Amino acid sequence: MPAWLTELNQEVVACELCPRLREHCQRIAREKRRAYLDWDYWGRPVPGFGDADGRLLILGLAPGAHGSNRTGRMFTGDGSGNFLYPVLHGIGFASQPDSRHREDGLTLRDAYITAVARCAPPGNKPSPEEITNCAKFLDRELDGLKNVRVVVALGRIAFDAYLRYLKRRGLVASKNGYAFAHGACYRMPEGRILLASYHPSQQNTQTGKLTRKMLEKIFLQAARLARQVAPGPVAESRKLVSYSGV
Repeated sequence: MPAWLTELNQEVVACELCPRLREHCQRIAREKRRAYLDWDYWGRPVPGFGDADGRLLILGLAPGAHGSNRTGRMFTGDGSGNFLYPVLHGIGFASQPDSRHREDGLTLRDAYITAVARCAPPGNKPSPEEITNCAKFLDRELDGLKNVRVVVALGRIAFDAYLRYLKRRGLVASKNGYAFAHGACYRMPEGRILLASYHPSQQNTQTGKLTRKMLEKIFLQAARLARQVAPGPVAESRKLVSYSGV
């Protein structure tokens, strides 16, 4: 891991900017869930992880209360990760199809995973202020991960967060013209591809709003684009394809 990313992750873990989130994460870590009474919950902000030279960045919403907040690794130990990692493994981005804890041997290949918010929020809903507090970490990740060519945004909040990052960098004027839909795909001004997907939350996967086949298509497209897209800015952003409801 490069020094700048090690330093950033240390700052993430030590962050105390959002009292509501810190209290919530610590309370969950104390009270625990019956199935995890023997666990020493992480209970702190969760850093991103993966291949710092990867061409794919996966952007989620926030740690799960009894998932990442327990294990200390993004999308690890909960239903979302149980749905996501078999897909990533099948396509070649993950070394194994399951994610139990942060030292279970899982590694990412050509991919990096992070989130809009680094603390588990009540009701899975961070406030706008809390998202803003975390934005400085996301900005530094996105600036530092130089090889990223494709960003898969898992859910509308992640999709909007990436657009706000580009707005802060002066690369887009507004979110107008960038509509979120599952499968929406845009070439952005800095040259990266923004690819939208429904979030693999249990609410989406158990109702069939997001199926494994739908998510596989997203990451197969991401893999193909990551190989094809040349890095660097483009004259203007343009919509590549949108196929809502894949």
